[in-house]
Amino acid sequence: MTQPDERAGRRCHNVINPLHSTVYFSPDTAAALADLGVTDDRAVYFATRAAAFGAVGPGTVAATFYTFSYDLIARHLPAVWETVTPRQVLDARLRAADATLRRLLGEEAVASKEMAEAAELALRATEACERGARPLYAAHADLPVPEQPHLALWHAATLLREHRGDGHLMVLTAAGLTGLDAQASHTASGRGMSPEWVMRTRGYTGEQWEAARQRLRDRGLLDADGGLSDAGLELRRGIEAETDRLDQAPYAHLGPEGVARLTELGTAFTTAALEAGAFPADLFGKS
Repeated sequence: MTQPDERAGRRCHNVINPLHSTVYFSPDTAAALADLGVTDDRAVYFATRAAAFGAVGPGTVAATFYTFSYDLIARHLPAVWETVTPRQVLDARLRAADATLRRLLGEEAVASKEMAEAAELALRATEACERGARPLYAAHADLPVPEQPHLALWHAATLLREHRGDGHLMVLTAAGLTGLDAQASHTASGRGMSPEWVMRTRGYTGEQWEAARQRLRDRGLLDADGGLSDAGLELRRGIEAETDRLDQAPYAHLGPEGVARLTELGTAFTTAALEAGAFPADLFGKS
């Protein structure tokens, strides 16, 4: 079998991942968790993404989510499990994914043969994912595959997201970047979340954000304008290339034609979701 290049895998991931990520910004998720008594938006996020682990505490989440303040996590975990069980959260998250995709994509797309094809391709790719040293992927890989194609695609997107993400954290750690430093360098690239979103959702103060930027300056990774220096650009390119290498297996397993077709289908679905307002307008960008 001819192998796809590693950047083709990245491109495929970049159009599949948003289909999973829609749930974190969806009013359907907030409503589903509110019905269970969880109303704080950070508690909703931590519970829905960590529920596959079971009723874990803040240490597990700080280690595996990486870019969040431990103090913020500890304000919500393990306390949230006194209100709701992980099984209830997982069921609610799947209901929210169903409602979200139907709302963003429409019933015709959800029931289409293209949706079924995309689900089949994405699930085939996950057959080659590796559990070792990938805790978030491994936890979600233990969950059953939903029967409905749009939810099967969402589940596969979840697995591919967490598989790549776990590998990415290995690379960030090897590069000597803390979670906040990594976030600041990504924002400086112009591709990451805005500083306002990082501080609001990750639990950091303005002083901590500036301290992270100073650490990057001390390493010569930021230029005088606060963007990435040549060394910073080289470091980020190296991080992405090594992440691609660690994440190659699912896309090699799918093969070039399968990757190209999944990218095509994923692009159409993600474009529709974006046009329907799946994500906040101020989520990305550097200030």
